[in-house]
Amino acid sequence: MTIDHSDFIAKHHGANGDQAPARRKIATPTIGFVLLFLYAGFCFLLAILLKLDNATMAAAGVAFLASTVLGYFIQKILHGFREQKRELALLREILDASRAARMITDERGRAIFWNRRCETLCADMGTPSLDALERLFGSGEEAHGHFQALLADARRGIPETLEILAPTQDRETVLSITTRPVTGWNGYVFWRIEDITPRKAEDRAIREEREKLIDFTDNAPVGFFSVDENGHFVFVNATLARWLGEDILVLLETGTLHACLADPPEIGAPYDIFPDAGTRQIGEVRMKGPGGTIFQASINQTVVHEADGRVRTRGIVHDLTSERAIRQALAASEDRFQRFFEEAPLGIAIVDTGGIVRDYNTAFSALIGAEDQNIEEKTLDSLVVPENRADVLAALAQIEQGQQMTAPMDIALQGTSGSVSVALYARKFRGSDRIVLHFIDQTHQKALEIQFAQSQKMQAIGQLAGGIAHDFNNLLTAMMGFCDLLLLRHKPGDPSFSDIMQIKQNANRAANLVRQLLAFSRQQTLRPRVHDIADILSEISHLLRRLIGASIDLEVVHGPEAGLIRVDEGQMEQVLINLAVNARDAMDGNGRLTISTSSLENDRPLRRGADTMPPGQWTVITVSDTGPGIPPDILPRIFEPFFTTKDVGKGTGLGLATVYGIVRQTGGYLHVENTSEGGAAFSIYLPRASESEARNDPPPPAAEDEESAGMRDLTGTARILLVEDEDAVRLFTSRALVNKGYEVLAAASGEDAINLLSEKKDSKIDLLVTDVVMPVMDGPTLARKIRETDSSIKIIFISGYTEDKLAGEMGERVFFLPKPFTLRQLAAKVKEVLEG
Repeated sequence: MTIDHSDFIAKHHGANGDQAPARRKIATPTIGFVLLFLYAGFCFLLAILLKLDNATMAAAGVAFLASTVLGYFIQKILHGFREQKRELALLREILDASRAARMITDERGRAIFWNRRCETLCADMGTPSLDALERLFGSGEEAHGHFQALLADARRGIPETLEILAPTQDRETVLSITTRPVTGWNGYVFWRIEDITPRKAEDRAIREEREKLIDFTDNAPVGFFSVDENGHFVFVNATLARWLGEDILVLLETGTLHACLADPPEIGAPYDIFPDAGTRQIGEVRMKGPGGTIFQASINQTVVHEADGRVRTRGIVHDLTSERAIRQALAASEDRFQRFFEEAPLGIAIVDTGGIVRDYNTAFSALIGAEDQNIEEKTLDSLVVPENRADVLAALAQIEQGQQMTAPMDIALQGTSGSVSVALYARKFRGSDRIVLHFIDQTHQKALEIQFAQSQKMQAIGQLAGGIAHDFNNLLTAMMGFCDLLLLRHKPGDPSFSDIMQIKQNANRAANLVRQLLAFSRQQTLRPRVHDIADILSEISHLLRRLIGASIDLEVVHGPEAGLIRVDEGQMEQVLINLAVNARDAMDGNGRLTISTSSLENDRPLRRGADTMPPGQWTVITVSDTGPGIPPDILPRIFEPFFTTKDVGKGTGLGLATVYGIVRQTGGYLHVENTSEGGAAFSIYLPRASESEARNDPPPPAAEDEESAGMRDLTGTARILLVEDEDAVRLFTSRALVNKGYEVLAAASGEDAINLLSEKKDSKIDLLVTDVVMPVMDGPTLARKIRETDSSIKIIFISGYTEDKLAGEMGERVFFLPKPFTLRQLAAKVKEVLEG
């Protein structure tokens, strides 16, 4: 530190106002003064001993006295300098300990004193000086002007304080610079520079917090207010002002608490919200809103009585309008949930971590047949069948651990009337230890799945049976045809005649089996016509009596208005015969067989066996017996082909399968059930035909007896193109037609037939006889290609499938002959087509 002008410092060390001038002490003799006094006394004593004269002694005394006085004053002056130096050191320590930088400049602007803070502040700018201080203001004309104005005011005796933003490198620094003239020293200036950055930051933080508090109170979802002893508002936040529809300033200037109440208390102080409510006032009131509206509010007010008699309240207001709307919405939501819970079409139960039922809906209690029982507090495993309990408990444990059930569980519940198949869905409530369980009744679905599987199986078996029948028909056509060719050479009486007839009879039996397979697979050719069911029953009843035997009673009951049906009469008779024979075998030769007719009209679909019968009008034929009935485990399989409960050799297993196929191909439905009296009842539902259908029905073809058919001339000379991929069938058919005098061009495929026609362009073909199903080019495709060049050619399709397969191909000059056929049937059909 550099100190100049010690006389100024000695006189004005307290001029900064921070420290009071140090008190001066009175000087005391020192060792030097004592030595001087002793020296003077020694001189005086020496004068006495030397016996000096009085004048000399007087002079010695005066000298002694003068030395003493001079020594006193010299010592006093030296003591004053020491005190001044000590006080100056004390002043320096005090100024160095100051938080602010301090400096004194003289009239010429020279720094004559500064403390350590000032040295630190000006460290980057050199020795503390006015230039260094000016650089704190920054560069530029504006900064220079501020500094000069501050200095000029100080020199004119005007104290001044200025805050500046000092350009520092590491942070933003705010300095407070105070100038003060030194009293009695013209032009001397006392500088005080303080870093107020922390204080500014603190002030800014306080200001931000205050703004946040104001923003919070103004935007809080509740109203805040305070009133004085006269009920005048001294504070109100923006929320309450908005609810009241007034400006905050208006409320603070003229507003009163009671003016905002729709029903102010008549008794009490102006700041009371209830009559004589006391210091704590809580309750609901009606308050005035904007535009004269009234809203319900809840107020919580505390009244504070201060020592000087003033009153201040602190109040919180809740607008109950939205809260009540929320409550109403919540109540409505809870009501909707409760109704959804109770009226849900599926069972719902809520269990805790211990698997105990805590709540359930009506559907769940109905599911297990416990409508009149309380299921709460029961354990879930007690409601599940034993074989599913372990799986259910394991699944609940996984869900409790936070895992999700990715797929429903198929389980069975222990109901009061037996087990109930259900699909179980489970999920844990969020933020709760409860698990909600959904139970979907699978009983009907399981039954549908079984019925669907049975239907699919029957369809698959039907397709298989149809395919087998087609292949067998090809084989049987060849067998029966070659037998006919042999019989042309081996007449009755020939040793081989009986053997050939035996082969033909067994081939016919095989053909009957194939027809039954086709009937089951609904692939036989039907010739439906409109009939009265009563007429069919009357004609067949005599045959049925002979089939069931005399020990079984036959009862035919004709219901009123059974109606007309459109069926193939022969196939319908086959159905009744098969059912009668099946009932006879079930009754073991004794009992009663009842065939009854009735009518039914349904306006909604009905389940009949594995099929669903649509709405409509139906004629119902019921064949019932008094036998033992059908065991439940066998009932689903009775219509499967080759399924039989009879002993080996006593049944083919195709009787009921044929019945099912004929009924379904006719457009009807078949249902079987065990009767309450015992026995089984087969109900056939056939669509009822109208009178107009009966009038528009074409007349039946004239029947040709065996004798007239045998005498008919079946020979001819036409040219026939025969196409058949089965060698045996092609060989038999070709020989049979050649034997009747026809010219036959035989081909093994459609391509061969096209090539053959190309070779014989000059030969006109009178008739095309072709198989339907052939590789590469089938029969219908071949027929269309030939008709492109000869549109008048007549065509006979031969196939082991039904005529229905050719529904889109049948037309003018197109005919059908089903396999297997005999030589006579082939010749008769060809003759009929050529002559037609």
